[in-house]
Amino acid sequence: MKLRIDNELLVEEFFEDTHLMGIMAPLESHRFVWQVNQSLRFDFRNNHELEVQLTKKKRNYFFTIFHYNEPNQSLTHFLYCNQFDGEFLLPEFKHLDYLWLVKGDLPPQEEIQSLVQGLRSIPGVQLVTELTNEKIRNKQHLIL
Repeated sequence: MKLRIDNELLVEEFFEDTHLMGIMAPLESHRFVWQVNQSLRFDFRNNHELEVQLTKKKRNYFFTIFHYNEPNQSLTHFLYCNQFDGEFLLPEFKHLDYLWLVKGDLPPQEEIQSLVQGLRSIPGVQLVTELTNEKIRNKQHLIL
């Protein structure tokens, strides 16, 4: 008997309690994350253990992920870099530089909207858009 991983189920479960936003901000990741931390009072940290590695055309690509756990809540924020050396974590969103995933006990919609507005006020941020799961073809690239 062979055991198979049900990728569809894995994707479905991972995205169950999530909210995803795409950000266009042509800034280096450390500068962007620093601005987010300063402006919006987050404490994002680079987590090398969470890095996403994709192999394309016999080359490895490493996509940096920053994360932040809300104190006293079961809510985690993940900030994915969508680009590495000319490749994209989500090729269907080549215009986006970052992907912000909120996972856990999601805050009310007003707080999400406040976060979106806060992101839009950061210098260098050109676009913040909410992404629905239906629009994402390569969801498995975001699973940690």
